[in-house]
Amino acid sequence: MHAIRAMRPPRRKCPPGKPERFAVLTAEGVAVFRGERLVFQDVSLTVPAGGGLILAGANGSGKSTLLRMLAGLVRPAAGLVLWDGADAFADLAQHGERVAYLGHQDAVKPGLTVTENLHFAAAVSRRSIPAALEAVGLETLADLPSRMLSAGQKRRLAIARLVLSTAALWLLDEPTLGLDTASIDRFGSLLGRHRQGGGIVVAATHVPLPLPGATELRLS
Repeated sequence: MHAIRAMRPPRRKCPPGKPERFAVLTAEGVAVFRGERLVFQDVSLTVPAGGGLILAGANGSGKSTLLRMLAGLVRPAAGLVLWDGADAFADLAQHGERVAYLGHQDAVKPGLTVTENLHFAAAVSRRSIPAALEAVGLETLADLPSRMLSAGQKRRLAIARLVLSTAALWLLDEPTLGLDTASIDRFGSLLGRHRQGGGIVVAATHVPLPLPGATELRLS
């Protein structure tokens, strides 16, 4: 099968007085191939500033691939991805600055302490590591080698990077994997705070998420 390339609109900046964080994410008729296999096609979505979108569907339906496409890691074979009406991928470096991506892997380096794992993210955002650790309930483990963390604690450490991020668009793949009830409640508060500030959350999940008012897109 042949990939189809769609015409893309010229890039434009957000109008004066409208920060990028308050933009709208849109996908119009997108299709993605993996090798020669069509993963999905004719997928459209719109998520406004402060909005949430749940990606649902069976294993292999393309939820993770759609997240990777929205992150700019996979280019669509057809269709458009827009940020506030402009081509989101016209400047991939700029798009990268607006995206925080949490995948299946926690990306925790076992040889570093909990705090050291967050140094790079904190240097980029200039946000406080102690505050991020407190937000995920890891403040008492700040100096612990990360190899000693449980699976749920490693997931919370990965979520701490979201807390440090200034990105408007959070793309989350099974974000509550390994979390206990208290950690899920804490995570829900973080999601709510992000949305209240105009941020957008798109999450793939098989279980309910603390994302009130979110819409659902089911892939088949």
